[in-house]
Amino acid sequence: MEHYIVYWPQDIVNNLKKAGDKGPIKVVYGSIHSRMPSIASVKEGDIVYPVTLIKKQFYVMARLPVEHKEAAFDYLMRELGEEHGALLPDNIAMEHNVNGRITYWTGECKSYNSRSAVPEGMRIVTLDEQKEKPHQEHQVPFNCCSKFAVWGTKGSSICPRLIPDERIPTMMFGPKGKERPLTMKNGLILTSSLTATRRMTEETAEIFEKIFAAEK
Repeated sequence: MEHYIVYWPQDIVNNLKKAGDKGPIKVVYGSIHSRMPSIASVKEGDIVYPVTLIKKQFYVMARLPVEHKEAAFDYLMRELGEEHGALLPDNIAMEHNVNGRITYWTGECKSYNSRSAVPEGMRIVTLDEQKEKPHQEHQVPFNCCSKFAVWGTKGSSICPRLIPDERIPTMMFGPKGKERPLTMKNGLILTSSLTATRRMTEETAEIFEKIFAAEK
């Protein structure tokens, strides 16, 4: 089992607050863009902690034990009923209605003007299948091109939990044998040091775990 942090930008945290989404956290996404970094390294059985910076202070927002990992598209279609900009699998064509005109789009950004023109072997996801389901705000990816979703049923509530300043220099992240502290300047964490999914050492994981243990 490994422990990872993933970054939630402050505007996303603000959106969750406005929506009244206090969890429990159900899912974390990874994309091909730095705003929502890849979670390719995260596996079932790992624990993911979304973190953020609020007024330049470091907070952990939630704790999600990973029970399942799958393509974001599959999770979104099943749980939310819409693909929400997820990367499409190679065998999928999405039916769209644009101003009354029906087209079919694939993950390669190719479009077809009729069902018969869609290449043989591709599954067409019809408009009837794309029906939005009730969901929490955090279940919608905050960036396009989400690739993976990790999810579970034992997530914590979503709220900012302050990481004490004196703990930050002792925390180490990175691949085994190459762990390093977060990059700081003038005593503050640089946002750029958080725009990647980072594995934490066992000692660092204990700091995070104690925060959530206090809530039980």
